[in-house]
Amino acid sequence: MRKVTPSHRIRRLIRNRDSKWHPNHDFYKWFVLANVMIGTFMAVLDATIVNVALPKMMASFGVGLDTIEWVLTAYMLAMAVMLPAAAWLADHFGYKRMYFLGILVFTLGSFMCGMSTNENVLIFSRVIQGLGAGIIQPLGMAIVVREFPPKQRGIAVGFWAVAAAASVSFGPLIGGYLVDHFNWQLIFDINVPVGIFGMVATIIIQREMIQKWGGKFDIVGFLSVSLFLPIILFALTEGNAATNSEGWHAPYILACFAISFIAFAVFITAEFVVENPLIDLRLLGNFNFGISTLVMFLFGIGMFGSTFLLPLFLQNSLGYTALQSGSVFLPVGIIQGIVAPISGYVSGKINAKIPIIIGILLMSFSFYLNSHLSFLTEHSAIMLPLYLRGVGMGIIYSALLAVSLVDIPREKMAQASGINNVIRQLGGSFGVAILATLLTARVTFHSQMYGGALEANSPAYKSAVKSLSESAVQTAGSSGAIASKQSQYIIVSNVTKQAYIEGINDDFLIAAVITMIGGIPVLFLRVRKKKKPLPADVVHLE
Repeated sequence: MRKVTPSHRIRRLIRNRDSKWHPNHDFYKWFVLANVMIGTFMAVLDATIVNVALPKMMASFGVGLDTIEWVLTAYMLAMAVMLPAAAWLADHFGYKRMYFLGILVFTLGSFMCGMSTNENVLIFSRVIQGLGAGIIQPLGMAIVVREFPPKQRGIAVGFWAVAAAASVSFGPLIGGYLVDHFNWQLIFDINVPVGIFGMVATIIIQREMIQKWGGKFDIVGFLSVSLFLPIILFALTEGNAATNSEGWHAPYILACFAISFIAFAVFITAEFVVENPLIDLRLLGNFNFGISTLVMFLFGIGMFGSTFLLPLFLQNSLGYTALQSGSVFLPVGIIQGIVAPISGYVSGKINAKIPIIIGILLMSFSFYLNSHLSFLTEHSAIMLPLYLRGVGMGIIYSALLAVSLVDIPREKMAQASGINNVIRQLGGSFGVAILATLLTARVTFHSQMYGGALEANSPAYKSAVKSLSESAVQTAGSSGAIASKQSQYIIVSNVTKQAYIEGINDDFLIAAVITMIGGIPVLFLRVRKKKKPLPADVVHLE
């Protein structure tokens, strides 16, 4: 008699038509949705959870901001490159198989991140993670749309969006707790058991679906854009790096710009020539969609860049713990989740440009408020801009998506929605790279300005040194000579810290200007009085 193993029992359970796991059972699609939400939560979580750990990583590896920013940028870049390729791979090799592969690659990347011994290994591991996330996100949405009938897709998509929104809100909070109470490696290690569970659930729950199209994979477009993006961002981040003494005129910087320009030209040419392009750039010829895509790119620069800056200020300047700096982001996703459906409803009743412009003004104003940070900034002054940002993001996304897709043919909706996701990720990658580079430059500028203002023979400087020296002698029992050296170090240290805060303020002001510029193209959008309703299977990752 053949022994009945657990795998046999599982197969028998799935094949039983009365089982809840059988594809024809009403409960089956809800199990699939739960399975997809696991992957979505992990993928979006790791785009935000790292922010609060950056100061600890910098201290652990002994590197500067120009290096550690790649922990964020590498993940977003790899995800952006993989997003448009995932659909073709799933059509040819199977949605279940590719979704499983996405979780496997993501889990492997997480394990490698946790085991990283230096910054280069960590950045490479983040690329692996990002490739997995770039498969998980679009295929998860496609699987949900496939399994649910049109009348139930709205609620299914709502649950799926909850997983993404929860990751945005709870990512920094979870990351802060793990960094404070354990170590930064655990923010990656925690993905491993969850990923294994997700893979097992995928094998047991999902059914396979393959729908091979005749088109070939756009290998030229894929390779050219994969070459262009990291090289151009490397050049942008290295221009003002401390290790680059020649600045923007360094030969390797100029070579990177030249290579990236050639790769970009090849990509653009290929996308208009090949029969089945990786990204259908012809859609950008649609006026509303093209304008909205530009706005989304500029918006991504400010949004992701600001999320990158605030934890650095809170931990390095105000002495917040990682948990405290992560907790400030908790209301943002919640507010965004509440406001987004309201904005979508209102934009269908009035001119959609009105809520978009209001959202952009709120976002710009929140960045402007953040450009006045100091040592004395109170918690309420930190939270107010974040509340405004949550409202602004919730307003913009729904309204902008609705107006951008209004003239797109139904058969092109999936491609257009994919382009929106890619452009937003690219905006975030460029935002982190540009604002980190500007931060380094502005901190150097303010350090030189403040340093030049320190006159060793001025009465004010001598008075400050004398007061601090007397305090050191009385409180620490230092000798006169040592107390004088200590007082000078304190002054220089405070000047350095103030220069850092001023650099952060300059970056937030630049983010405000970029976001405000993003509002100009909105004025040219063409809005009809009665718009076509947005199909239920078209969503945008919040």
